[in-house]
Amino acid sequence: MKEGDIVRGKVTGIKPYGAFVKIDDQYDGLVHISEITDGFVRNIEDFLKTGDEIEVQVLKINEGNKLSLSYKSTRKHKRGKYVDIQLSTGFKPFEKTLPEWIAKYQKGGE
Repeated sequence: MKEGDIVRGKVTGIKPYGAFVKIDDQYDGLVHISEITDGFVRNIEDFLKTGDEIEVQVLKINEGNKLSLSYKSTRKHKRGKYVDIQLSTGFKPFEKTLPEWIAKYQKGGE
């Protein structure tokens, strides 16, 4: 196991500062509250429960095979590539059609 790996583990406990996760009966890790989600976390149990099997990313391996883990990094959706779109018609069709609509509705048409 190395930093950056995405692994499956089981939540073994929850404290106000994070969730403890057991991986392969060999590694123990902590998902700090700041690594649960990008938003505000009032209660970790709104996101994780003891016994949940989750995917986490290994952020750091400390002495004694203790892991710093991230839950939010495995949950992010990749954004699409930005595409610059140039409109070819612009305001002209609306500018032409608007007087027609006004005339139509002033006469009581639908």
